[in-house]
Amino acid sequence: MRVHVVSDVHGNSRDLKKAGDGADALICLGDLVLFLDYADHSRGIFPDLFGVENADRIVELRTARRFAEARDFGNRLWGGLEVDRRTAIESAVRRQYADLFAAFPTPTYATYGNVDIPRLWPEYAQPGTTVLDGQRIEIGGRVFGFVGGGLRTPMRTPYEIDDEEYAAKIAALGEVDVLCTHIPPDVPELCYDTVARRFERGSAALLDAIRAVRPRYAFFGHVHQPLARRMRIGATECVNVGHFASTGTPWTLEW
Repeated sequence: MRVHVVSDVHGNSRDLKKAGDGADALICLGDLVLFLDYADHSRGIFPDLFGVENADRIVELRTARRFAEARDFGNRLWGGLEVDRRTAIESAVRRQYADLFAAFPTPTYATYGNVDIPRLWPEYAQPGTTVLDGQRIEIGGRVFGFVGGGLRTPMRTPYEIDDEEYAAKIAALGEVDVLCTHIPPDVPELCYDTVARRFERGSAALLDAIRAVRPRYAFFGHVHQPLARRMRIGATECVNVGHFASTGTPWTLEW
């Protein structure tokens, strides 16, 4: 079996169309939407609506962890639009989802990222795409468990949930061979983004499950430029695959 694993697609439908080439299946760990590209501030929903100069400013504030100022600045920009925020975002997300879901090969197994909008996925997921969140599936004789979304942060992205709800989804998986999540386990080297210069939220419940269940692999994304892309925790090889938007290259798992 050969499975390709990607995360943090962030609008890269061109490479997503090729991500399953040569593989028996594709796994996608979320963040399909591109709201704002921190490497290229001209790309994404935010600069499309408000321009690059305003995108530069909000990135500057967020990078400095001045989240309240960033939120106030964003609210002023949204207040100047003729349509409400929800309508503007959903319209842009729908355009991206139509393109991205059409790019998924068959079969694809996918879960949500923190910037995704789960309620929209059923409208765009085609028959060859299986969406899983807090669920298990067997691929080539191995059991894969999937948990999507992120934990609560000052960024207030669309699919953030409470720690208790996230822990319950992790616990519901039980014994698995491969853990597939959007966010990393709560390990500093796996959570710190060297470009954004901040710690992203990892899950303590996920780390506990890795230690207790001892899956062969734990795949995740969310942190685009981590201090460590791979780390062994006990018997588990932990692998960050959250670089797809910039590299267009999936991680390959063979057995």
